Amino acid sequence: MKPAALVFDLDDTLYPEREFVSSGFAAVDRWLRERRQITGFATEAGRLFEEGVRGHIFDDALDRLGVTGAGGLIPEMVDVYRRHSPGLRLFPDAEWAIRHFHRKVKLGLITDGYAEVQRRKLASLRIELFFDSLLFTDDLGRENWKPSPNSFQKMMEALGCPAAGCVYVGDNPAKDFVAPNRLGWTTIQVAREQGEYSGVAADALPADHRAKHVVRTLTCLGEILRE
Repeated sequence: MKPAALVFDLDDTLYPEREFVSSGFAAVDRWLRERRQITGFATEAGRLFEEGVRGHIFDDALDRLGVTGAGGLIPEMVDVYRRHSPGLRLFPDAEWAIRHFHRKVKLGLITDGYAEVQRRKLASLRIELFFDSLLFTDDLGRENWKPSPNSFQKMMEALGCPAAGCVYVGDNPAKDFVAPNRLGWTTIQVAREQGEYSGVAADALPADHRAKHVVRTLTCLGEILRE
């Protein structure tokens, strides 16, 4: 197949999200040292992240540091984390794919997450001009985050491409592929060795969660799309 549109996810598809996480922890660490004289946050938060803790790292890190009665700090810490300006780099294969395909097909991007945070990530990566359409699902309302089909339908309208000509590349089988699969897109999961979801067994997922193709690197896209 030769697609008319190639649409990417952002986090852990085009750049390593752990870089954003690490820089966010560092920003919160600086804020805590300057405003509250609390030290060691980035180290503890980083350890918790590597241990697989998600959703309550800030609370757990403060507990490990012996900081008590700090519940009121958490919203401020989250705000610092979300508002910091990260220094991010594309995966080498993602940089290749964007540069290789952007003059061959229409490029789009659909990303979940708080819109202002996602826009800072894109600004850091400096790739906006390569894309024909950028869609932040948060702009449509939280109920339209993936796996909602609304962002994919809007992307088809924006790019002027039918479902049969659209390809979606993501990394998270829990939400990335449900909607495009049902709409008739071609779906590709990039399952990098250190990826957050690379260990998820395909046969453990419902059929509509599975991408039609699974690759270890985006340099395989040319072969799949039969250039």
